[in-house]
Amino acid sequence: MAAGSGGEALESLCRAYWYPLYAFARRSGQSAADAEDLTQGFFEKLLEKQWLADAEREKGRLRTFLLTAFRRYMNNEWRSDQSLKRGGQWSRVDWQQADGEQRYATAKADALPQDLFERQWALAIMDRTIARLRGEFEQRGKQSQFEELKSVLMLERGAIDYPALAERLGMAEGAARVAVHRLRKQFRTRFREEVASTLEEGEDLEEELLFLARVLSG
Repeated sequence: MAAGSGGEALESLCRAYWYPLYAFARRSGQSAADAEDLTQGFFEKLLEKQWLADAEREKGRLRTFLLTAFRRYMNNEWRSDQSLKRGGQWSRVDWQQADGEQRYATAKADALPQDLFERQWALAIMDRTIARLRGEFEQRGKQSQFEELKSVLMLERGAIDYPALAERLGMAEGAARVAVHRLRKQFRTRFREEVASTLEEGEDLEEELLFLARVLSG
């Protein structure tokens, strides 16, 4: 599982997936402050104890392992970690975002905790995919082109105003259509790669992709 190897990969994992766990904690009844402390404490413990390297992941899926471990942490270890924190022995990890509660305010109000976690997990993978594509365009000096194409990436073909898009891109309409097609193909490829990085070797990638598609369409 690529996401679980190496210090930089672990920090990247923390930055990418803290919010699904934050949302789970909030929907489970925790206050905003406690949910932030829970996610901070959990990922600090994850890094310190190298749980990803040592633990047997249920069904080989990173999302299942993280949620199971987070539930266990909430139930068994958080209170003792809170005592250490109050005593000044717990250093906070530095990747924590400040917009957790703002994002939570827009979450689906009637979603159960696990359902909310799964949807935010799927969205986090999409965010990582978009970030990879943006980086690839930036390396070619095409940042502005990417932002224009990204704005129509998730639209149905019939909903895209190709003449207007072509004008904004400064290219012929036919070239704009080709650019959208290529970006969609690149997105599908990178999305598959991101999902595959959350699975153990031998796990069913197609099954996980179908699961995430159902989560996103729900």
